[in-house]
Amino acid sequence: MKGTPLTATPARITAVDTFDIRFPTSRELDGSDAMNPDPDYSAAYLILRTDAGDGHEGHGFTFTIGRGNDVQVAAVDALRHHVVGRDVADLCADPASLSRDLVGDSQLRWLGPEKGVMHMAIGAVVNAVWDLAAKRAGRPLWHLLAHATPEWLVSQIDFRYIADALTPDEALRLLHEGRAGLAERETALLAGGYPAYTTSPGWLGYSDDKLTRLARQAVADGFTQIKLKVGADLDDDIRRLRTARAALGAGIRIAIDANQRWNVHEAIDWTGALAEFDPYWIEEPTSPDDILGHAAIRKAVTPVKVATGEHVQNRVVFKQLLEAGALDVLQIDAARVGGVNENLAILLLAAKFGVPVCPHAGGVGLCELVQHLSMFDYLALSGTTENRVIEYVDHLHQHFTEPVVIRDGHYTAPLAPGFSATMRAESIAEYHYPDGTFWVADRTGQENAA
Repeated sequence: MKGTPLTATPARITAVDTFDIRFPTSRELDGSDAMNPDPDYSAAYLILRTDAGDGHEGHGFTFTIGRGNDVQVAAVDALRHHVVGRDVADLCADPASLSRDLVGDSQLRWLGPEKGVMHMAIGAVVNAVWDLAAKRAGRPLWHLLAHATPEWLVSQIDFRYIADALTPDEALRLLHEGRAGLAERETALLAGGYPAYTTSPGWLGYSDDKLTRLARQAVADGFTQIKLKVGADLDDDIRRLRTARAALGAGIRIAIDANQRWNVHEAIDWTGALAEFDPYWIEEPTSPDDILGHAAIRKAVTPVKVATGEHVQNRVVFKQLLEAGALDVLQIDAARVGGVNENLAILLLAAKFGVPVCPHAGGVGLCELVQHLSMFDYLALSGTTENRVIEYVDHLHQHFTEPVVIRDGHYTAPLAPGFSATMRAESIAEYHYPDGTFWVADRTGQENAA
């Protein structure tokens, strides 16, 4: 009698390891702005382990600025039971299956729904799945997305709450139309990269001398736009904008960013006071939840554009901002919403309304992630880089195994498989809070000094 045929045991997710990673950026005022004067750039970081035997892991994270990063890590930990035990092949073939389960958890949903700490945790886990899927496919994520069928991409999107503004059929049409000329654009992307702008000169805590030096360096490095933080003191902002404009000349765009500092009328008056320096956009002029406030500001400050998005919590608020005509520039964030799946929905909404997307990327690893989404958008959806730039901040890239590469003011298309999310093991060991080698030595030094 013949024996029962043996079947291979499917590979599964075996663990979700989490880490509280913090960098002491507040000591040099890197990242400082009117609302966040002393940020310690941090990441609630996770690694998906498998028993597949191929060496691939899924890496993901969400960005915070120090205190509370432990809360964000705890939120990721609370999702572990949804992930461990899943079939790796099935999960990578359909990341939306996990996204639906995470967003739809009836008890965790009470903590949102689809906003705040829990939703950012969902985004970190979902992004880690996309990182794993791209690694297993042997392709960078931008390439995987750009060459996926429009039908499959639409299957990855949750149209609940946005179908009145974007139907699945409309999304499918936009994606089919967006593929025309993909091969030519991919050749151009690989040759020249994707346009960037830099915030590195503009942190609020920097001296005028440092601002001038970094602004001139930005021009020498090929950037055609920089961004300055504003909103703490009007006289200081006028001086700093005058300093920046003198350093840059008239041909370089200056964006300004208030980081939600103002009331609506204050935003209108303050932006008007800075208009002589020809700011290209005013970013986050008021609460990211105030759709009507943004619309009022936009109407009052034109021709200065209104940009927002890094703190917009989900696709529903983006839908309302677009429907209300409340923004000129939409800024996605790779780690704020529910991961790649929700960002696909937001990119499609922006395409439907004809609004350019200029992602936020000021934070640990955000440059590494969001480049993939913009490159997909260029190749297979919007088909253009006109008036589109990705933020670039020259901080902490050395901690990633595949850091972004900027050439002549452009992001170079990453070629390594994955979502560029993998942090170096030695960086995790050094900056894991509170027991990493840096933080232990730092505490010891403070105790000895006392």
